[in-house]
Amino acid sequence: MYFRMLFNEAGCTTSYLLADMQSGEAVLIDPRSTDIPVFNAILNEHRLRLKWVLRTHEHDLLIPGESEALDALNAPRIQHQIPEYMGGRILLGNEHLQIIATPGHTENCLSFLWQDRFFCGDLLNVDACPYQPRPALPEALWDSVTRKVFTLPVETLLFSSHAYQARSVSNVLEQRRWHPWFADASRDDFLSRLLPPSTSL
Repeated sequence: MYFRMLFNEAGCTTSYLLADMQSGEAVLIDPRSTDIPVFNAILNEHRLRLKWVLRTHEHDLLIPGESEALDALNAPRIQHQIPEYMGGRILLGNEHLQIIATPGHTENCLSFLWQDRFFCGDLLNVDACPYQPRPALPEALWDSVTRKVFTLPVETLLFSSHAYQARSVSNVLEQRRWHPWFADASRDDFLSRLLPPSTSL
């Protein structure tokens, strides 16, 4: 299996490429339009066929031309919802990724689990709350992090879409113990930081 992480200094964004070298099939996770030339070069160098574009979330309305630029990759996208016909699994040669609905940062966030690596986009950034001033669904965000991320094996590696303070990768144990928004916090504590008191549940 081939794994490549691409970090963009301009926006502190991180994208990922996974490929099964035997079958020559590859997926991209959260590619940005500015990174497409680099990814195309990697795919050509290793003679890989892009099978899927996986997006944990998107802010295309805030980035003019982003969606159209990704269309140029000529690969179907999985975003917003889990395709029923796939049964929650993406086949990649002899490997597979599990698709997990993790709403919160945006209404229809998805995360992708491959072996011991969990790609969660902006759902849970290392040492920070999600990358936007106010998550779309704070209650769902709490549930997604505490019931889906934090229940994974403690050694599971967490890969987000933004890297700050030189931190790109963490693990479940570290974030359960030390995350400034979730560790040692109750649901009410978390929501009180994000919601006006009258709407907190």
